Amino acid sequence: MVAPAQSRAMVLEYDHSRIIEERFAEMELRLSYGPHVDERDGFNSSSIDSRVSDLHDAYSDPDVRAILTVIGGYNSNELLPHLDFDLIAANPKVLCGYSDITALHCAILARTCLVTYSGPHWSSFGMRDHFTQTQAWFGRAICEESPFEVEPSEEWTDDLWFVNQDDRRPEANPGWQRLSEGTATGRIIGTNLCTLNLLQGTPYMPSLDGAMLVLEDAASVHANEFARNLTSLLQLPDAHGVQGLVIGRFQRQSGMTEALLSEIIARQPALAGKPVVAGADIGHTMPLATLPIGGQAELTVGDRVRFRVL
Repeated sequence: MVAPAQSRAMVLEYDHSRIIEERFAEMELRLSYGPHVDERDGFNSSSIDSRVSDLHDAYSDPDVRAILTVIGGYNSNELLPHLDFDLIAANPKVLCGYSDITALHCAILARTCLVTYSGPHWSSFGMRDHFTQTQAWFGRAICEESPFEVEPSEEWTDDLWFVNQDDRRPEANPGWQRLSEGTATGRIIGTNLCTLNLLQGTPYMPSLDGAMLVLEDAASVHANEFARNLTSLLQLPDAHGVQGLVIGRFQRQSGMTEALLSEIIARQPALAGKPVVAGADIGHTMPLATLPIGGQAELTVGDRVRFRVL
């Protein structure tokens, strides 16, 4: 476990570590922690040197088979100029997290061509109830080799579960929102849109040529901001090579509606005639699917939706 963004000390203000430890023990996985994960500065993070050191140690330690991030935040991109990408490339292993960790996923893909995983943080495993689907998707993506389909969950939640684990009200999942029909295959690039856009113009931005974009954003990003962020991404010179788009479920606070999202997509020339679907179990609601960033996926949007990781 490493904390490339915010500190574990912040997460432990609501301490669900017992649940986390029990879950990993049930999966027969042994946890270890970077020595700096509990450092905490004015940004609820730690120094660049501390975060880089823990990440390098995890990649170079032969006993470490997988690396999970403690939680997301705002500043993973600070690490990019300091990372030893040769070390990472020489020691390929699972790296899993989401949200701000998108900066690491995409930079590692751009600089090493290695697949990493957008999926739950270490802290996510502290969710006592309604976590079964997230854990199943995590195991399927990381521990199994066969292709799999990502199908809509039966129900979903959007709540501060870590504050109150006893007052949670899941609601039925209406399923996919089909915004544009078609079939395409491409390399998964994503997932947090505003974090991905931070990489534009840097050596850490992966190519969009041949990309299957999988994008989501947090509650604070409303429809107009999501629209301009998506427009910015799709105005990059290689955006014409985007093959399709899967959009994660929006949090209620965003105010996004299917009508607004349909209009946003209709305004994007780079998406004309390409499959686009929304409402996926990806992003800041739960359950959360685990996807290989840099892996191949096939998307079909027609009478039914099929999103298959190859």
